[in-house]
Amino acid sequence: MRGAPTQPWSYAGYPAALPHVLGVSSLNRDGTVPTFSNRDLRYVDVAAPGEAIFSTLPRGLTQSSRPSCVPQGYSDCGPMEFRRGEGTSFSAPQVSAAAALLFATDPGLQADQASTILTRTAADSDRDTGCVRCYTGRDPLTGWGLLDVNGAVRALDDPLPDPDRYEANDRVSTAATVWGRKGQRIHATIDYWDDREDVYKIKVRSGQKLVARLRGPVGANSDLFLWKPGTTSIGGSAVDQRFLAAQSRSPGSLDKIRLRVGQGGWYYLVVKIASPGSGKYTVRYRKRPRAGLRAARP
Repeated sequence: MRGAPTQPWSYAGYPAALPHVLGVSSLNRDGTVPTFSNRDLRYVDVAAPGEAIFSTLPRGLTQSSRPSCVPQGYSDCGPMEFRRGEGTSFSAPQVSAAAALLFATDPGLQADQASTILTRTAADSDRDTGCVRCYTGRDPLTGWGLLDVNGAVRALDDPLPDPDRYEANDRVSTAATVWGRKGQRIHATIDYWDDREDVYKIKVRSGQKLVARLRGPVGANSDLFLWKPGTTSIGGSAVDQRFLAAQSRSPGSLDKIRLRVGQGGWYYLVVKIASPGSGKYTVRYRKRPRAGLRAARP
């Protein structure tokens, strides 16, 4: 977990903007969002206290600063600059601690499940809680809302979020290899804010016809892409569109691509969510014989 980057946005984005990293913003005691806490609709995932933080300090520091203060070893007895700690650097560790508590309670929990639980059990921030610029649901100031540790732990007793055993497969270099002589069916999850793209590496022979179908999360727009062998990037400034072999063109959550492959090798099948939403999806692909082989059969 990383604190949400400070302004200006054009000069800060990572690591909070990386896939599967929770961006944490700060909240005051009165529910308002401090000016130092970044605002971003996509990369701010959850909020935690970040003003007037009471914490520990080295006892030697507090004794030299305020020897008569009680209790020693705490920020109230330290130098003035430590008495009212503030910043997302105080907020992010609280979310990390909550995640650690989830893993300690359920050691079989996967990272993406813990992330979903922490964000979806957060207490929504809005005008009624003190944040006049926040609105119902996910917002740019607090993401899904204020961290609720008790709510997150209680959620472990409910049906858990669907795990994604293929992660992390967000780039060509970390693509999940999927085996299947004739094809395969893939069940996974995707999230507009933290897991926009999943990349699968599949072997296709020259002349084979590849047919892939996607059933994405309901209510969100998802897309399907196929990239040629030799592809090194599927996004950003390094992408080379000449390596794009095919892509779906249907709006909504149902997509399909069909291609007769000329060059054999390892292709990259990419699932992408293009509008706010999250959930599980299914990709089914089939590799059909080369035209000449099919014609030769009796």
